[in-house]
Amino acid sequence: MARPSRAQGRITRGTTGVNRLRRMDRWIAAHPALRTAVDPLVVDLGYGASHRTPLELLERLRRVRDDVRVVGIEIDPDRVAAALPFAREGLDFRQGGFEVPGDARPAVIRAANVLRQYDEAEVAAAWATMLARLQPGGMLLEGTCNEVGRVASWVGLRAAAPAAAGRAAVPPGPETLTIALHLDSLGGPESPEGPSVVAERLPKALIHRNVPGERIHALLRELDAQWATHAPLATFSARQRWIAAVQGLRAVGWPVRDGVARWRLGELTLPWAAVAPGD
Repeated sequence: MARPSRAQGRITRGTTGVNRLRRMDRWIAAHPALRTAVDPLVVDLGYGASHRTPLELLERLRRVRDDVRVVGIEIDPDRVAAALPFAREGLDFRQGGFEVPGDARPAVIRAANVLRQYDEAEVAAAWATMLARLQPGGMLLEGTCNEVGRVASWVGLRAAAPAAAGRAAVPPGPETLTIALHLDSLGGPESPEGPSVVAERLPKALIHRNVPGERIHALLRELDAQWATHAPLATFSARQRWIAAVQGLRAVGWPVRDGVARWRLGELTLPWAAVAPGD
């Protein structure tokens, strides 16, 4: 495979793990960008030192779209060479970076645990480059998780969409923030302080903004407060306690999206505007 002359990005640690990105995969599987795409092409950008995460992504998404195709993209040629023997129908590997090489435009790009290793000042340019490669109506998921995938968060970014009858053009950019946690771990050795354990795994655009005066800091403080308030529900389950905490967030004015069906999975999604960094 020829090396692209202008791969954008740099080689990062490439840490991978079996089942690590399951929470992100589940969210992609439910997203309209995949379910309604005419061409359900999905890119796993920066998949790391193993072919495992693109393969898991393909297997999970085929439960909802049997015609999905996944392409794993890595900037390190040695990692691509190591993954190529595992290519199969619907799964391929390619060398490249944020420019997302290829002729077809993906419906979804997942960039997990990639920008975490960059500077915050580099995030906007990387987002713009990836968003420009999406098909209209496409989605970029960019975020991070811990080593076993029990603590995760990501930004959902929309592709540009042209104006249509009765609808204005949609500019590209961040749309949502999602927090996803393994609820039975909360309050245990991994996260004794409660849901704000996610502070260490926020997307790069937010991880340095968890300070007084920033929206993300206010969100995590209130989420912990609601978690503590509803501690008696732990008698029934961590899931019931979490659902009550999320309902409490909504009751005090946070624009929480979705409903119990998603909350019971340990998810919390809000509009980006609710948590975006201050000027």
